[in-house]
Amino acid sequence: MTTQAHRPDAPQQADPYATSAPLPAKAALLPLGAMLLASSLSALAQSAPTAEATLSTVTVKEQADPEEIKAKNTLRATESTIGKGKQALRDIPQTVTVMTEKLLDDRNLDDFREVLKTTSGVTFQAGETGEEDVRLRGFSLGQAGDIYVDGMRDAPLIERDTFNLDRVEVLKGSASMLFGKGSTGGVVNQVSKQPFLMDQHEAELTLGSGQEKRVTGDFNLQTGDDAALRVNAMVHDADNHGATVNKKGLATAYRWGIGLKDEFSVGLYHLETDGTPLYNHPWFTSNGEIVPTLPAQNYYGLASDYLKTQSTYATFSHTHRFDHDTALKTTVRHGSYERDLVASVVRFGQTNGAATSLSNPYNDSTPITRTPKGRIGFSDLTQVQSDFSTQFEAAGFKHSLITGVDLSMEDAQRNQSYAEAASGLSTTVGTPNDGAVNPNGRAALTLNTFKAQNLGVYAQDTVSLNEALKLVAGLRLDHFKGSYDAPANGSNPEAHFEISDTLLSPRFGVLYQPDENQSYYASVGTSYNTSGDTYQFALGAFVPNATTGAISTNQRIANTPPEKSRNFEIGGKFELFDKKASLGVALFHSEKYNERNTDEPTADSYLLSGKRHATGMEFNFAGRLTPKWEIFYNHTWIPTAKIDNGTTTGNAQREGDRPALTPKHSASLWTTYRVAPMWRLGLGLNYRGEQSPEGNRTLVAKAFTTVDAMVEYTVNEKTSVKFNVTNLTDELYADSLYRGFYAPGAARAIQVSLKHLF
Repeated sequence: MTTQAHRPDAPQQADPYATSAPLPAKAALLPLGAMLLASSLSALAQSAPTAEATLSTVTVKEQADPEEIKAKNTLRATESTIGKGKQALRDIPQTVTVMTEKLLDDRNLDDFREVLKTTSGVTFQAGETGEEDVRLRGFSLGQAGDIYVDGMRDAPLIERDTFNLDRVEVLKGSASMLFGKGSTGGVVNQVSKQPFLMDQHEAELTLGSGQEKRVTGDFNLQTGDDAALRVNAMVHDADNHGATVNKKGLATAYRWGIGLKDEFSVGLYHLETDGTPLYNHPWFTSNGEIVPTLPAQNYYGLASDYLKTQSTYATFSHTHRFDHDTALKTTVRHGSYERDLVASVVRFGQTNGAATSLSNPYNDSTPITRTPKGRIGFSDLTQVQSDFSTQFEAAGFKHSLITGVDLSMEDAQRNQSYAEAASGLSTTVGTPNDGAVNPNGRAALTLNTFKAQNLGVYAQDTVSLNEALKLVAGLRLDHFKGSYDAPANGSNPEAHFEISDTLLSPRFGVLYQPDENQSYYASVGTSYNTSGDTYQFALGAFVPNATTGAISTNQRIANTPPEKSRNFEIGGKFELFDKKASLGVALFHSEKYNERNTDEPTADSYLLSGKRHATGMEFNFAGRLTPKWEIFYNHTWIPTAKIDNGTTTGNAQREGDRPALTPKHSASLWTTYRVAPMWRLGLGLNYRGEQSPEGNRTLVAKAFTTVDAMVEYTVNEKTSVKFNVTNLTDELYADSLYRGFYAPGAARAIQVSLKHLF
């Protein structure tokens, strides 16, 4: 999505910071986060400059923030908000990959899952058709608990769309100092579009394969000298051989006091989806290799299967600027989230996973069975986050301090996995999408209840020892408390359980920046995963069996201390081609050093005796090589990954094995070239090396490469037409994996988009 035609010689935007005479601040209000931060920031607040009626050099931004303009017009980002507040990427001592709005738009990445699939180091476990087990560098993102929106945790187990995203930021490596529990492999932050001070509107229509019809609108209206309203809307419908997708989204945001001492924003987001889930395909195997066979677009589930989700949340934010270097930002968000899934686990009829031999694997008459699978959940999530940033001199050194406190409260009801009423309806390989409907209605469901609170306090100081050398030190304290209630279910009696953990998460780093084009760094950070997590518990079974006295699996998990991880990283970030491009290179070693070992339970818990690691390199490049040629490339190479201590029996990965879902190489490339003033061509490659599914050490999915292409024609300064082909060669490959099946990558698709600015 661009503010102008995609021409390098197009007129440049005016300076986004238009200077003006000092403006009086609006009526000063007590910062919303003052009470929340009182205990942790009292000393700092006393030393902060006193707020006055005016700020000597405060100006109003008369156009969009520079990063907002850049996100629309370039593949290169130079700043990020993933590290608590806006920071230059060169000042973050870890690998950060940023996918700008232009990249999302060029590649038509409207589904958030597709964004992650074009990010190196990311893999997926199949099951329940969501992002509930995304892997980064082979480490789980906590069943999507490490996905954020504007720095605040997003709800897990929901569908997402990019219609309201300015960019997507991926921080790789341990990050509990910044975000609290989880974040072993890293975190993913979705950055929402924000109102800015100019009138600018665009509408886009996309038609594509599978009867796809998508309409988006992005409307920004300046409503005053320091206020603006932005509305983003989306409608999406598709029916790809029976696998339907229907989405509706609306996001509104209003900002006022932009650039003044007190700035406010309020926003409302709503997304609802109603689709038919393509749960899985069965596989053949040959010499230990998974062999996808059925066409990717074939849908073998029932017409009555569905996946319905709703996400609705309101956000209020207040920024109080004490001076140009000192600010307190407080954000409050409350959201309600729903997910209802009924799906069919598809298998070949002869056996539970393979039809016959590969020499005679199947024909159109080979039977397909469909086993019902269900999941339902409702969550209310309330979060309050207050971040204070300042710069000052002390002990002869310059300090850049960020500190804050955050509180989250979750109230959820879920049934994570239940057997939907069996339909008894089978089909054959030759009759996908047969329209069959399960005549049996859903039986009454029993839901367990999960309530959790987490309070975190953190501080990080970046100390400039001289013009080139900086030290980074941070510490976070978290207190997590959860309670679980399960009604009586079958042989399990009514149960209640509580868990409480308090943990410290340190982070250290050093930056050497000899000039503005080079930045070298080394860092170490930690993370932890609480063993008591709502997504690990089934109904009941929190008390010893009344007859045998046996301790249940759930109770052992809940009694087990948190797992811990750490990440070591050294690297460099460079500005190239007259600062038109950025390059990042890093060497990392990530390890989980006290993983829960389910083979070794004690009386009431599991031993934290497991250990695994991954060692490799990251490469990131984004920017222009010439005025006509632009590239975005990210590559993760993990030559060494191993389960150092762990399970020694069974079919799952054992001690000494390479961890599942950890390919040696994964990479994504997108490049565009303007071949003529009105024509631009794009080419994309996505590569993922071979990997094993979780829970099946005997099999491996082969490596694959998909090819994408784009042709864009600029009609005039306001109108453009774009033609996209994804998976140009119609590659058939196993995209997400589980121990008994896989989900195929999307088949070749064609899209035509018409965009108009006004």
